[in-house]
Amino acid sequence: MKSVALHNLGCKVNSYEIEVMQQMLQEKGYTIVPFDEIADIYIVNTCTVTNIADRKSRQMLHRAKQKNPAALVVAVGCYVQTGREDVEQDPCIDLAIGNNRKKDLASILEEYLRDLEQEDAVAENAENAGHGVDKTLHDTTVIDINHTAEYEEMTLKQTAEHTRAYIKIQDGCNQFCTYCIIPYARGRVRSRNIESVLKEVRALAEKGYKEVVLTGIHLSSYGVDFPEEKKETLLSLIRAVHEIEGIRRIRLGSLEPGIVTREFAEGIAALPKVCPHFHLSLQSGCDETLERMNRRYRSGEYRERCELLREVYGNPALTTDVIVGFPQESEEEFRKSYDFVDSIRFYETHIFKYSRRQGTKAAAMDGQLTEAEKSFRSEKMIELHHRHAGDYEKSMLGKNLEVLIEEEYTKDGRTWYLGHSREYIKTAVPKSEAYGVNDIVIVKAEGFLEEHIMTGEAVE
Repeated sequence: MKSVALHNLGCKVNSYEIEVMQQMLQEKGYTIVPFDEIADIYIVNTCTVTNIADRKSRQMLHRAKQKNPAALVVAVGCYVQTGREDVEQDPCIDLAIGNNRKKDLASILEEYLRDLEQEDAVAENAENAGHGVDKTLHDTTVIDINHTAEYEEMTLKQTAEHTRAYIKIQDGCNQFCTYCIIPYARGRVRSRNIESVLKEVRALAEKGYKEVVLTGIHLSSYGVDFPEEKKETLLSLIRAVHEIEGIRRIRLGSLEPGIVTREFAEGIAALPKVCPHFHLSLQSGCDETLERMNRRYRSGEYRERCELLREVYGNPALTTDVIVGFPQESEEEFRKSYDFVDSIRFYETHIFKYSRRQGTKAAAMDGQLTEAEKSFRSEKMIELHHRHAGDYEKSMLGKNLEVLIEEEYTKDGRTWYLGHSREYIKTAVPKSEAYGVNDIVIVKAEGFLEEHIMTGEAVE
């Protein structure tokens, strides 16, 4: 059977999908090999969130063809969806599969290989007869993603992570932020049937997974596309997952601040398995910038949602994303954003320098900033992030942290177990025969093994 090498670019949804694709290929008898080895087939699950992501997708596809010119190179996913013309003209790409067809990867691949064998046979006969036959290697399997209401059903039976499983529950986005191409790559909101989600979570729980992370392209929109008679919400799904035996922790992917109503906050706070770790997408703390971004909230509303989570949880870990250097962002606007981030005191702030993405409204805006200006602002925000992260971690000293052990970690000749607390604080505990990987232990936080890695002794 042929060997296959897979490579993933992009988000947690992409990571989930490539694991399912690998699983499907293994079930068909393909041999999976590392991407840097010689393989018969190379599959790249592409990303298109920025122009840089497009370039990385092309680079990985070209690297595969250079590794083995005789190999079949397959481009899958978001770059295929938005850059179809470029994909079709790229001689390094033999087969292209768009979003909502990933579930059919194995059958598409087998059909393509069958057709190729037939073409080879025809070409050989024609050459023997003294005639040349033109062989076309390009084939494109891409639907119109903007006009489908079908959720692409994929089920993960096992994940590369041994302790934490990411569960895709939703696809698509209806927001159309001016900097973002994803609605065009992923289409409109499509939610996964709740029974399908629960079936997958139960199966993973039976295999010993103790933590699940609910994720999607726009997680907060889960259920908005369901008909009234089948109406579900993210809260109702979380409640259903909470009932599954064996699952000890539920973590949520990125949320929009608008979903954090009092009903939602108090609803999840009543569920002990839900981790007090919430990633609320911000992008800017300046209202004028938020307006140009076409974000659906303003800084005052965002602050209220953070305060509500702190009211019901006490001291949850709040994390966020911030874009610096958005078109027309003045010094004053950046200062407003910086001061707002400073005032919220996030545990983690993921900083992104604005990247001009062809095909978006923001790319055509006047007032594009220089790379030097964006870099300076990014550095200022990163300094703020480290200060706040350190402050939050120090607030945990002397407290008991519930840590899910994920791996061994060696430092200065000593072996530790390393995992994450419910707040997603990386925590190390001395290796012991009393516990191991995939165990949950209570650790009294006493200090730091290194920056942003807390440590302490296990509490009996």
